[in-house]
Amino acid sequence: MSEPDGIWENGRAGTQVSALDRGLHYGDGLFETIACTGGHARLLTLHLQRLGEGCRRLGIEALDGTEVGREIAVLAAQVPRAVIKLLVTRGSAVARGYAVTGAERATRVTLRYPWPVEDPQLASRGVRVRTATSCLGENPLLAGLKHCNRLEQVLARREWTDASIADSLMYSSSGALVSGTMTNVFMVRNSRLETPRVDRCGVAGVMRRTVLRLATVAGIAVEECTLHAADLEQAKEVFLTNALIGIHPVRELDGRRLAPGPVTRRLQQELAPLLAGGPLA
Repeated sequence: MSEPDGIWENGRAGTQVSALDRGLHYGDGLFETIACTGGHARLLTLHLQRLGEGCRRLGIEALDGTEVGREIAVLAAQVPRAVIKLLVTRGSAVARGYAVTGAERATRVTLRYPWPVEDPQLASRGVRVRTATSCLGENPLLAGLKHCNRLEQVLARREWTDASIADSLMYSSSGALVSGTMTNVFMVRNSRLETPRVDRCGVAGVMRRTVLRLATVAGIAVEECTLHAADLEQAKEVFLTNALIGIHPVRELDGRRLAPGPVTRRLQQELAPLLAGGPLA
C-alpha cells in the first residue's frame, strides 16, 4: 500500500506526534482500519464501538465518537475509495516509566491511504494460505482488542515472501487456532459454521462480527469455539475475513486443496450489498 495522502492529528490536518508518545514507547494504544467506498466509511459504527470498548478496557481517555465519526466522514467523502487508519494512543508520557499518572491526554492520528481495486478472482476463486511457525501469546486482558503492539504478527509475516500467499494462520501458545496475521478465520465442519474464540488472544474483527450476524439471520448454524489443527483438517470449507476483503475463500492451505463451498458463497451473497456501500440489514 502506498503512502497516506491525508494525515490528521486530533482533528487537524498534519501531524507532530511527540517523541514521548506512549504509543511509540510501549504500544500503548489502539487502532482501526476502515474501508471507505463511494465516499462513505464502511461499518463505521462497529469500528467506533470496538475502539470505545478498547479505550475503556485500557483506561485511555474516552473519545467523542461523534467528533471522530465526523472527521472520518470528511476524509472518506473526498475520494471514491480509500483505507482510513485511525490510531488512538494514551498520549505523551508525563513521566518516565510504565506507570500511568492519569494526567495523560489521548492522541488521535487519522491516516487516509489510496485503496486500489483488488483482483476479483481473490473473492471468487479463493486465496492460498499457509500456517505460521510463530504463535500468539495468551492474555485475556488484551484478547479481542486491536491494540498497537503487533510484534507477533510482524514476526509471523516475516516467515514468507511468496506474493501468492494471502495470509498465514496462527495458533496460540496452547495450540488453539486463533486467526490469520491480518484476518479472522471461519470453517465449515459437520454442517456447522465455526470460528475460533478470541477470549484468550486474537482480534475480534468487525467483519467477523458482521459475518456472525449475517449467518444467524440467514439461518446458518454458527458457533464460536475452541478449535485445533485436527478440526481444521476436517473442514470442508475455510474462509478469511477482515474489514477490507470482506470474505475470501481459501483454495489452498499448506498445499491442501480446498474449494469455495455453499456456505461461503451464501455468506458472500449476503455480504455483497454491504460491501457495495449499502446498510447492514
